[in-house]
Amino acid sequence: MANAVARENRRRFLRGTGVALALPWLQSALPLHAAVDGAEPMRRLACFYMPDGVPMPLREDPAYQDWSWFPHGAGKEFTFSKCLDPLEPLRSEVTVLSGFSHPHARKIHGHCNADQFLTGAATGGRGDYTNAISLDQVFARQVGDRTRLSSLVLSTDGGTGTSRGAHTLSFTASGRPIPAEHRPKQIFDMLFVKQDAAAARRLAMSQSVLDDLLEDARSLKRSIAAEDRQALDAYLESVRETEQKVIKARAWLEIPLPAVDVDHLTLDITPEKPQAYLETMFDLLHLAFMTDSTRVATYQLGRENGIGVSDYLARAVGFHLTHQLSHETKQPDGWKNFGTYCRFLSEQLGRFLGRLQSTPEPAGDGTMLDNTLVLFGSASSAFHLSRNYPLILAGGRSMGFQHGQYLNRAGDKMQGGAWDGGTEPWQEEQLREDVPLSNLFVTMLQRLGVETETFADSTGTVDDV
Repeated sequence: MANAVARENRRRFLRGTGVALALPWLQSALPLHAAVDGAEPMRRLACFYMPDGVPMPLREDPAYQDWSWFPHGAGKEFTFSKCLDPLEPLRSEVTVLSGFSHPHARKIHGHCNADQFLTGAATGGRGDYTNAISLDQVFARQVGDRTRLSSLVLSTDGGTGTSRGAHTLSFTASGRPIPAEHRPKQIFDMLFVKQDAAAARRLAMSQSVLDDLLEDARSLKRSIAAEDRQALDAYLESVRETEQKVIKARAWLEIPLPAVDVDHLTLDITPEKPQAYLETMFDLLHLAFMTDSTRVATYQLGRENGIGVSDYLARAVGFHLTHQLSHETKQPDGWKNFGTYCRFLSEQLGRFLGRLQSTPEPAGDGTMLDNTLVLFGSASSAFHLSRNYPLILAGGRSMGFQHGQYLNRAGDKMQGGAWDGGTEPWQEEQLREDVPLSNLFVTMLQRLGVETETFADSTGTVDDV
């Protein structure tokens, strides 16, 4: 605790009247940071979760080529479908994986399994419920005392949710859910603003944080190197843009949610607002890493089973509710509609990865993406199927990750197809045995610098990533 306080006290802030804004690392200040953190390489982890699975039309379906979520081909020889082609500019920075899942979840309805996505615990489909520590919190135990926040836990719906209906991906060592924050204004202030009571009142009236800090910024510029002045200007511009988005996105979260029958709710909401909200959340994560406010983050984009404000995210691409897209794949253009929403999420992920890639590492070599490991995925693939999780691993080149590949462990034996109203895919017999996802987690932890040989029910590592 004393070390954490010392690091916090030695960090550089812009200061105004009762307000302070965290700054990114600057080359001029590297001796200060080096004295605090030593020569240990920078490593970060971000994990994202999308609910409701992905489009999985069968090979004979005309929609298969365009709208099957998993790429076509394998290894380095693969092509993205329209679900993932926004990631084409980042092809060399991503690995798509198939044929992985958690063994305890494979015969359980997919809506029950967001809770165990990062834990691998036997949370079950009904009855007694216990969970375990999540992947991010294992890493946070190692690096969390070096930053202002040990980890940043976010979701679109906020809080913890319920057992098997989590609103958070993060769980403590005792398996307790860590509440997720979902309000951009609170996240912004928590990450970047140290404030007294008077400042809090001013900020509550939406006064710009930067308005009170520009004099200190001008003074700082006179004492730092030219390249740092450019970095500072770029950072302050990013903060200003994010701050403006925060104000716009706040209204979207004030959507009233009825107790029942959300399908018939008329909302005063434009399609742009859900998109602005997601962009703001990703921008806040980028700034959090850029300022070294935290090195560990999770973001659950939506809750399973179409409950909560996150079910309205599909309005960003012109659809009514998100969850029903997975139920309507037999309708005309059903696969295309579901795939269009998945493509939207791929665009948001690609935008975030692109920002990391275009940002030089503030405290070392390469880019921020080189030093940030990103996991994106779901605990469902085909309709309610808790097998063959759709997974994307990105970044982390400085940790030895090799990308630009489709790691296809499922081969040709992929369950899928539209639900015909009868037996659901999760109730069917397994066509093949998935690789334990915890094997990938062990590999991730090891390359993040955590000394471990096991995680949950792992049986080894995944060496070809």
